[in-house]
Amino acid sequence: MTIARSLSLFRWANIQVRSRRCYSSELRNIGILAHIDAGKTTTTERMLFYAGKTRSLGEVHRGNTVTDYLAQERERGITICSSAVAFKWQGHKINLLDTPGHIDFTMEVEQSLNAVDGVVVVLDGTAGVEAQTITVWTQAEKHRLPKLIFVNKMDRPDADFAACLKDLKEKLDVKPISLQSPLKDDKGNLGIFDVLTQQILSWNSASMGREYTASQPSDAHIEEIKDQRYALIDKLSGIDDELAQAVITNESFEQVSNDMIQKALRRLVAQRKVVPVLLGSAYKNVGIQRVMDAVIDYLPAPYERNQLYDCFGADFVGKVFKIVHDKQRGPLTLVRVFRGELKKGSRVITTRNSAEVVSKIFEPLADEYREINGVSTGDVAICAGLKHTITGDLLTTSASALKNAQKRLEQTQQLHESTKTQEESGDTTDATLVSEIFATEPQIPDAVYFCSIEPPSLGTQSAMEAALKQLQREDPSLRVNYDSVTGQTVLGGMGELHMDIVKSRILTEYKIDVDLGPLQIAYKETIDSSAMDTFQTEKEIAGSKQSVTITLELLRGQKEAFSLDKCGENAANLNLIRPRMLHVIRKGALAALERGPRMGGQVVETQIRLHNITIGRGTADSFVMAAAAQCVQKILTSVGTRLLEPIMAIEIVVPSEHVSSIIGDLTRRRATINEIRTKSEQNKIISVNAPLAELAGYSSVLRTISSGTASMTMQPCGFSNMSPNDEVRAIQRALGFE
Repeated sequence: MTIARSLSLFRWANIQVRSRRCYSSELRNIGILAHIDAGKTTTTERMLFYAGKTRSLGEVHRGNTVTDYLAQERERGITICSSAVAFKWQGHKINLLDTPGHIDFTMEVEQSLNAVDGVVVVLDGTAGVEAQTITVWTQAEKHRLPKLIFVNKMDRPDADFAACLKDLKEKLDVKPISLQSPLKDDKGNLGIFDVLTQQILSWNSASMGREYTASQPSDAHIEEIKDQRYALIDKLSGIDDELAQAVITNESFEQVSNDMIQKALRRLVAQRKVVPVLLGSAYKNVGIQRVMDAVIDYLPAPYERNQLYDCFGADFVGKVFKIVHDKQRGPLTLVRVFRGELKKGSRVITTRNSAEVVSKIFEPLADEYREINGVSTGDVAICAGLKHTITGDLLTTSASALKNAQKRLEQTQQLHESTKTQEESGDTTDATLVSEIFATEPQIPDAVYFCSIEPPSLGTQSAMEAALKQLQREDPSLRVNYDSVTGQTVLGGMGELHMDIVKSRILTEYKIDVDLGPLQIAYKETIDSSAMDTFQTEKEIAGSKQSVTITLELLRGQKEAFSLDKCGENAANLNLIRPRMLHVIRKGALAALERGPRMGGQVVETQIRLHNITIGRGTADSFVMAAAAQCVQKILTSVGTRLLEPIMAIEIVVPSEHVSSIIGDLTRRRATINEIRTKSEQNKIISVNAPLAELAGYSSVLRTISSGTASMTMQPCGFSNMSPNDEVRAIQRALGFE
């Protein structure tokens, strides 16, 4: 049977399966993304309240929110772990993931985006698009997710809706479609102009925002609202052919119905050509119901996305996007079901070929659990009993289902490569997306800090190790390594706050009073020039002679981590090596790059090339692996390495009178000033890149310089070469001499 024929039959079967999934149109999986303190959690709390899921309004400052349930979250008033909640609205079920806004917990956002079909991005109406807004937007773009914008805090006097729309165009390069505009009465109460219905929406504070009224605008505002509606139709018809045809047929904007506009918006949002923008104030209970309506109206249902998973047919397939630990229930695994059904008692296989049994299934509501019998296609569930799964695992019904899906997807990919076409949904089957489905390891960002961790006594060592193992399973961005040189357990993390939270959680949740060593910068190392050497070793172990002679070369700035010399006699010699042995050599050589000779940092921008190897008969794989590692270490020691230091991108908002003093302080910290721009009449925004080593306690210094009026955000932006003097200072600092 030809590929085209088999694919046509496969697609026909999928159509039959999809026809049985019509109920998926009543489901939405969304994430809420934003910069720190933009109001994500408050918005989530209002959604739960108006949907009838909660009986009272949770407040971040009171520490009684549903989604921020960890003790550290309630104490600090920030979101640390993403959490899932489910509620009903207008006959639809919405699975919502509330995500952190702090850069230290960016891995939580990345994990959550694997489980959603669209996102609501919350902006602070007084600040517009901020540094972390750009970061989470980029993450959502990588996952090709449709988006809505909710401009929050519009009740504040300094809120500027027009400036937020301008920011969206300039900083995010998107086409914002404003569906509402703000209106304030004489007392400063916020109301909303609805551009589609041409009505004024007013919320009743006495009912805590449960009720709102729609009234007709005054004569003074009628023309203004009509102009906004015509401008909206004009903008959409310039992008959407169906709406343009309706305008041409009717020869007037007047005859274009709201239903036509909403259908056009839904199509364009799914194609990620436009972004609808709504406004309100979550804290003042204004505008939230309209955001929930927009989620239903414009964001896609599960069946409208993720067509790549059609290769599984009617077989179950789900993806693990988060793991949490509950004191009574043990490890709980959050799974997004892409195809098929998951039932209590089901046996599943992971992409790492481990078998698990789902003992119980719960509906998500943060740290509260309601047991259910199963979940259907497109839904999100919490599973108990999965002891060995990790974040990013793909769950299927059997190993054969996984292999069959891989074959079908490869066939689809070949067909796409030959025809150069795409599915109407916009999902392509390029190599990147294929690897995303079947990848076994999540992509984890590099650590920027590390420190040692010690238990209070030897008796609590095993308990500390078990706690770290659980925390690392929950948070893959937490690195836990054993340093054989110092004999210490070393933690690697995304920032000072990240490390502080880990220590606090071990104390409060596991009752172990661990001691963290001083924070050290996670420097990396690289070689200046290429070098080659031969390492020979011979030893008798348990009466068996072990011998290896290996020649390796380290090359500067190569993309491929490990390669073979394909020239002359070396090629003939290497062709005789079995693939399994090549894998052993590669593993040993690359392991040696994890610890450089200068400060123990990872060696990067370096390729290892195997030129020759002679292995004695009966030599163990472990001996060969060790020889490869020692050869690399020998070359690194002889050629020497240079340090690369982590650089942070900082954005500072400060009153104009303090700009010069802050710039002077940043210059002393080896910072590079990128831009100084005007935010408002009083405030400036300073964008800089600065070495992390110079930023210890900088937020406190900034408050001192600006008399408490400045604010800042900071996030990693790569690594940079250091001067010889700065290298000496870094080494002295690490050794405690400075």
